[in-house]
Amino acid sequence: MASAFEQMRANVGKLLRGIDRYNPENLATLERYVETQVKENAYDLEANLAILKLYQFNPAYFQVTVTSQILLKALTNLPHTDFTLCKCMIDQTHQEERPIRQILYLGNLLETCHFQSFWSSLEENREFIDGITGFEDSVRKYTQVKVWMSKYGWTENEEEQIFIFNQEESVKPKNIVEKIDFESVSSIMATSQ
Repeated sequence: MASAFEQMRANVGKLLRGIDRYNPENLATLERYVETQVKENAYDLEANLAILKLYQFNPAYFQVTVTSQILLKALTNLPHTDFTLCKCMIDQTHQEERPIRQILYLGNLLETCHFQSFWSSLEENREFIDGITGFEDSVRKYTQVKVWMSKYGWTENEEEQIFIFNQEESVKPKNIVEKIDFESVSSIMATSQ
């Protein structure tokens, strides 16, 4: 049997096709879908962006809680640019509101690899991530990759592929000199005949 998320994903996928994507009457369904994503540790960027777009078109329907959940779910998908996309779709006046402002600050700390500051700020604002299944694990995976990248000189290209430091560039030749006298070899040669 399909999970609640998979069932909702199919329904929301139908809603997002065509002109219904911008129908404000669909906001309630889309907002419930965000709740499902939060509870089931799932993620759907397209649906979340559709909600933020509807909030742009219909500012009276703006929900701080849903927007905060969307931003936090986008943080779980770092290093992808989802967080930046979502942030750009939120009106500046709403970005100044208390929970959103703190979440944007947390996102900035993560994106700039200030991990210790991120974890201490998150600890001060635990209520933001209450009920968001898998948030800390997802962020931990991102931070571990970034730490390893800086420690070992790994790089990331435009397609978000991580290249591990080229070992051939760091190989140092070593001359091995062995001194073998004839007497030690002669016994080995005699037994092999």
